[in-house]
Amino acid sequence: MNADMTLPDCIQLTHPEADYPVYEIKHAKATARVALHGAHLLEWTPAEQKPVIYLSPQAEYEEGKAVRGGIPVCWPWFGPPLEEARLPMHGFVRNRFWKLDDATADADGVKLVFSLQDDPSTRQLWPYAFALKLKMTIGTSLKLTLTMHNPTDETVFITDALHTYLCVGDVMEVQIFGLESTEYLDRVGPTHVRGQRGVITFDREVDRDYASGHLVRLQDRSLNRVITVKGTGSRSTVVWNPWIEKSTRLPDLPDEDYKHFVCIETANAWRDELLLMPGAVHVLGVTLGCEPL
Repeated sequence: MNADMTLPDCIQLTHPEADYPVYEIKHAKATARVALHGAHLLEWTPAEQKPVIYLSPQAEYEEGKAVRGGIPVCWPWFGPPLEEARLPMHGFVRNRFWKLDDATADADGVKLVFSLQDDPSTRQLWPYAFALKLKMTIGTSLKLTLTMHNPTDETVFITDALHTYLCVGDVMEVQIFGLESTEYLDRVGPTHVRGQRGVITFDREVDRDYASGHLVRLQDRSLNRVITVKGTGSRSTVVWNPWIEKSTRLPDLPDEDYKHFVCIETANAWRDELLLMPGAVHVLGVTLGCEPL
């Protein structure tokens, strides 16, 4: 955080002396929590609604470790690294402290701007210079935009995602609309390309990269609401729920909590991989809304 910055009254920096500072937002339009580590939005609850973003009650908060839940930023690769097993899953920027560049508030909500640049330690993991900026607009809707700049004279290969965990009352009461008749890469077991038939429902583990960046609607009958997910700068949507067996292998997730979240991730992945040319900029964004059924 810029030492000269004065935060609006509705934003409080909690535990600034600790190793894991978090910005707590209490605004008339919404409440939220954002960690400086990973520029990680942990929670978002629009006024007079139940929480929209899922956060594991067993999430671990320490430098270099990803938090289970919220909206992690996956960059410059999504999923496992292609070449070296020693590299972290989903890239390294979610495991580093970012800088808060700006924080403002008005009658509609709060805006936060974070940035991250390369340094000697990042270049040991990925040998390129980079400049990232993440802007959050927090109110009755939630908008995140990740701007990536390639300042080098080389073309760089990138996959990424805004890995959004959404709260649901009961995953078996959920239907996802907007990806019907879309091809997807099924990552459960041996990978296969399949075609979606009808709406998406959950009665088993789901880990799919859909070749679509269209508006997606999650209908949750148990909570009597619809969550909308609209991506920009993306032609790929990832849908994930670990189901029963995988949940028991995740130490930072209660065994039964697979019932209470679904990930709908705005991504550049599978067929939507990026080649970022020298000097080029790409913007990946997501906007979330929530309304009654």
